[in-house]
Amino acid sequence: MILEMKVPSPGESITEVEIAQWLVADGDYVEKDQAIAEVDSDKATLELPAEVSGTITLKAEEGDAVEVGQVVCLIDTEGKNDGSSTPVVKEEKAETHAEPVVTPTPSATYATGTASPAAKKILDEKGIAPQSVKGTGRDGRITKHDAVDAVPSMGTAPAFGDREVSSKKMSLLRRKVAERLVTVKNETAMLTTFNEVNMTPIFKLRNQYKEEFKTKHEVGLGFMSFFTKAVVRALKEFPDVNSMIDGDQQVKYGYCDISVAVSGPKGLMVPVVRNAEELSFMGIETEIKRLAIRARDGQITVDEMTGGTFTISNGGVFGSMLSTPIINPPQSGILGMHNIIERPIAVDGKVEIHPMMYLALSYDHRIVDGRESVGFLVAVKEALENPIELLMDNNPKKALEL
Repeated sequence: MILEMKVPSPGESITEVEIAQWLVADGDYVEKDQAIAEVDSDKATLELPAEVSGTITLKAEEGDAVEVGQVVCLIDTEGKNDGSSTPVVKEEKAETHAEPVVTPTPSATYATGTASPAAKKILDEKGIAPQSVKGTGRDGRITKHDAVDAVPSMGTAPAFGDREVSSKKMSLLRRKVAERLVTVKNETAMLTTFNEVNMTPIFKLRNQYKEEFKTKHEVGLGFMSFFTKAVVRALKEFPDVNSMIDGDQQVKYGYCDISVAVSGPKGLMVPVVRNAEELSFMGIETEIKRLAIRARDGQITVDEMTGGTFTISNGGVFGSMLSTPIINPPQSGILGMHNIIERPIAVDGKVEIHPMMYLALSYDHRIVDGRESVGFLVAVKEALENPIELLMDNNPKKALEL
């Protein structure tokens, strides 16, 4: 029996996806539920599992835009596994907001410089040799988009050193992110205000309780739970920051769904910690870890990345000292965390060295005034510098559920 595999709908508003990468080759034997392709929507990268076991015939090229419901491959359920198929294995590092490493297992199916039939036809029409084109498909295969982008060499002036130039089509997800960022810059009155926070109190708490916390809850006590707690407290005090514009209406939220920026194999993703105001330190750390792993493994869903009311982004893990984060629409505010540097500061008239972090709050000035934005950031700073009193109700062990 021949089964037609169609593109499932990743979400209610998504009508088209892009074949980012085939994880199997034409003619391979695939097992039921085996990941056979990665597809990009405008919001996420998802894996496409085989619906049955059998021999696969591909009906779409890498880079092709396909409509939801379109047939992308055929699976012959009477096909036999001759042991020649080589699955693609990915090894990735799981860490919140840290770049994973993707290591595909080499396959002998395609050699570098091999062009797909559609790509070869285009290259022949242009008079370009396939060997002169760098393919972006699996194992260096030249895709149709590589062929379209290829241009004949016109020669260059003498030069020294390596002058290699490569071209790669942006994924649908990356193109949509780019569009959204430009839209934010053009359609919001975005401003950024800054402050700094002395991280010594949080360092002391983590050093005192992190081992006991991890032993009991099987998750680390990181900075994100403290920052999320501080943000929730500040959002309650300054509700305009926890709102959005809908036409001529300002919509305010009575809950705090905190979007947390996480780096995955396909770039930055922003899953949402729902009802963060109801979660404990352990609950926040557990949920962020769960979402980060799902993003890393390509299992994050569109629903898990929509509906946030405020965003926290930690560029500090990459070494950023200061930045102006861009609002995640339709939200009205985003908090940027940065790297922690020991610096001399004045404390009670004396110079002391403390671990300091710069904070940045970007906000939509159309509905958030200067008083609210500055007050919000000061409230975050106060909570982080006095966490026992303002975030733990003067009982750290109870707050950490130890």
